[in-house]
Amino acid sequence: MECKKEANGKKCNCTYSGCPRHGVCCDCLSYHLVKRQLPACCFPADAERTYDRSFAHFARLVNEGKH
Repeated sequence: MECKKEANGKKCNCTYSGCPRHGVCCDCLSYHLVKRQLPACCFPADAERTYDRSFAHFARLVNEGKH
């Protein structure tokens, strides 16, 4: 399967500048899951900017109806 890095990069909402995984979704997902986190694309913009990518943060957002 061919990587669609350029197309993915246009949609990626990650605000971490210089991220080497920007647009490479398979690498990004693998990286975050190993750390027990979710990637930026799972969070609304204001929550993504906190860089708290934890499962607990995601669950709080869902419980608060913010996601």
